[in-house]
Amino acid sequence: MIDIIEEKMIAVRDVPRHLPARPNGKRIHVSAVYRWSFRGLRGVVLETLRFGGTLYTSEEALQRFAEALSAARLNAAPPAPVPTRTRQRQVERAEREVAAVLGLPTATGKATLVKSPAPNPSAGPGSPSAHPE
Repeated sequence: MIDIIEEKMIAVRDVPRHLPARPNGKRIHVSAVYRWSFRGLRGVVLETLRFGGTLYTSEEALQRFAEALSAARLNAAPPAPVPTRTRQRQVERAEREVAAVLGLPTATGKATLVKSPAPNPSAGPGSPSAHPE
């Protein structure tokens, strides 16, 4: 939370001037800063306060935002690899073979994995569906 007495307040429209330029020499666009404050980035939202018609943040809030993004990135699992067409065909062929061995129906040439029915959560310990005989 921003402490307006202890922290150096900055209007959100002025934030790009307080951040270093990107490697290509351009500055972050002000609309990106507004997005960070309303929607966030990778689950982290930039702290802001509104006084009158102006939205403010602080240098310290920018620091916390950057640190949270860095921490989230370090702790995040690597993204799942996107399968290539060759790999996707191999998976589909394996699914068809498993379906043929198990006698499962296939839809449009692709095997569909059949899930076992989920237990009935509303069935109490004394109900007949909890103890099938």
